[in-house]
Amino acid sequence: MSTPPASPCINVCRMDPLSGLCIGCQRTLEEIAGWSAFDNATRLTVLERVAERRQASAAAGKP
Repeated sequence: MSTPPASPCINVCRMDPLSGLCIGCQRTLEEIAGWSAFDNATRLTVLERVAERRQASAAAGKP
């Protein structure tokens, strides 16, 4: 059995009302709430989305 992917949470839990994403981890409320129940494949999909969001944010000049 493989080790579950680590949560992207960095303990900066504040939602951006415009994007609907957590400012700290770049996840949606649904992704945050479902994390503990997600299987490894779903967690990896969420992590891929988080990486894409972070890249888009950096490209737009946002922190």
